[in-house]
Amino acid sequence: MDETPLPEVTAQFARTLAPASDAVIEEMDAKADREGFPTVGPAVGGWLRLVARMVDADRVFEFGSGFGYSAYWMAPAVPDSGQIVLTEIDADELEDAREFLDRGGFSDRAAFEHGDAIEIVEGYDGPFDVVLIDNEKHRYTEAFEAVREKVPVGGAVVADNMIEAGPLEFEAVRALLDGDDIDANETSRGIAAYLECVGDDPEFETGLLPLGEGVAVSVRME
Repeated sequence: MDETPLPEVTAQFARTLAPASDAVIEEMDAKADREGFPTVGPAVGGWLRLVARMVDADRVFEFGSGFGYSAYWMAPAVPDSGQIVLTEIDADELEDAREFLDRGGFSDRAAFEHGDAIEIVEGYDGPFDVVLIDNEKHRYTEAFEAVREKVPVGGAVVADNMIEAGPLEFEAVRALLDGDDIDANETSRGIAAYLECVGDDPEFETGLLPLGEGVAVSVRME
């Protein structure tokens, strides 16, 4: 996509309201800018922290953690006795995540898992109060189905990249959700399938947060 459907003024205002960053977050932002690494950014990061606080999160699971950006934002909302499970297929990125969270004083509540997140979550018992889905877009539905029974009533599943994600075609996603049989790429089909899956799930209520690259929030109601 050449243009974002999200107004820049919304993003700017959200960043203004987000919690203050610290030296580690600023270094992580600089790393992302320097390397062109996609993160949720400070506006969504601050909002993820708020979600964790709202649900009184004790345990968090991430499908795809990169170098720990989103986990770092949520960590202050998780108690010392709680747990954030980071998963990452890239061993170097996972080691960077370990170093960043350690420097922030959050490594005591973090578990660092190297490998396929969908395979890793099978080895964990629930509950997980907040789940972040940010792995391969065509596997979002698979990730949700792997974790849904481990999300308690009142828990939240958050999925990034609903509107933008590299080859994602926003108009194609909308057409697919409208039931049109169109030729769309794997990423677009994956996002459309995910939105259809959570939207049709009677035990979850889903809405879209128009920040960053678009975030879907699904809260377990029963």
